[in-house]
Amino acid sequence: MSHGARVIRTGVSSAGPAAPPAASSSAPSEEELMDGAYFRSCAGMLKVAQMISLLVGFISVNNSPWTDYSAYSYFQIVTMCDLVMILFFYIIHIFRFYRKLTCVSWPLAEFLHYLIGTILLLIASIVAASKSYNLVGLVAGATFGFLATILCVLSMWSSYKVSCITQSTNASV
Repeated sequence: MSHGARVIRTGVSSAGPAAPPAASSSAPSEEELMDGAYFRSCAGMLKVAQMISLLVGFISVNNSPWTDYSAYSYFQIVTMCDLVMILFFYIIHIFRFYRKLTCVSWPLAEFLHYLIGTILLLIASIVAASKSYNLVGLVAGATFGFLATILCVLSMWSSYKVSCITQSTNASV
């Protein structure tokens, strides 16, 4: 009983062993330690922009006189945790650890990180903005928190497109 044609992809053709791929300067090879193209990619630059905005927000709040200790300590904790996780995923992509650690669904892990981190960052930025009392450093920290939230939403959308939409279109092949 036939259920339709199946496509089996292999690295070897029926004519014999596969020829080595032509060396291309734009295609990353397996031997390279770092993925230089990720530095210049949209996702890589978006991660760098997120890290910079989170760091500037953290420094702005840290160097300002506080009026409400709990609100700003929460803001600092959320920004630093989010910064560390974004740096973690940036390193995962730069050094291509996702190819060696296949037991983790990296697109799903990144999507869940952005989902949870964006919600916490939005809450922290709202609380920081409401407790700023027009102090310039605190307003700047909350503003950079909102900017990082917008950038995280963009990353969340792009990781959703990669993990969910791409898998659903490849399922029919």
